[in-house]
Amino acid sequence: MTKRPLKVGILETGRPPEELIHYGDYPGMVADWLSPLEAEFQSYAVLDGEFPESAEMCDLWVITGSKFGAYEAHDWIPPLEVFIRSARDAGKKMVGICFGHQIIAQALGGTVVKSDKGWGLGVHQYAPVNWPNVLGAPPEKIAIQAYHQDQVTALPKGAERIAQSDFCENAALWYPGFALTVQGHPEFAGDYTADLLELRRGTVLSDEDVETGKANMARPDNRGWLAELLNDHLDML
Repeated sequence: MTKRPLKVGILETGRPPEELIHYGDYPGMVADWLSPLEAEFQSYAVLDGEFPESAEMCDLWVITGSKFGAYEAHDWIPPLEVFIRSARDAGKKMVGICFGHQIIAQALGGTVVKSDKGWGLGVHQYAPVNWPNVLGAPPEKIAIQAYHQDQVTALPKGAERIAQSDFCENAALWYPGFALTVQGHPEFAGDYTADLLELRRGTVLSDEDVETGKANMARPDNRGWLAELLNDHLDML
């Protein structure tokens, strides 16, 4: 009997700037990053109020990054929090990226704030801590693109910190039996991030911010390893 393909639902909570749309949209970037899963991907524009009918529709849900804050008053955020809890209660798996990392924490009782540490930009390196055995051997570090000010500052009940740095204490969280979330952007390729930094120079970002981010871009990333981890250990999340 042929096993049916994994179904992955991507909850789109943000979009690239129009000037960079030639790189594709965030669901496309997520699908490219998660290509090792050999899954069927379906995206839902939740920022436009488009939600799945049920958490049962997919095996894995991925929440993208966004320019919005999890704590901001947007009509689509409360129903997204409800959906997160329903996916957990239905026994589905979930992955959160940047905003996704934050909104999952907030939906389950954690706290998200705009950090006084400023911007995290370029490739950031996070050290594993209390790494769960069910996710295989820990990496020496998790190194992925970062583009954020907001951070999770208080964990919800049941969440476990599994990677951290001096800049971002809660860089990766594990919700046993439910979710894995990361503050960085494993779906971002280096050229997209570099162009995003330059596009935001002088508006959202200062010259100093951009130059710091560009210097961090020289570090290698291991975003492919993170996709392989999900492929190999998805059932153990």
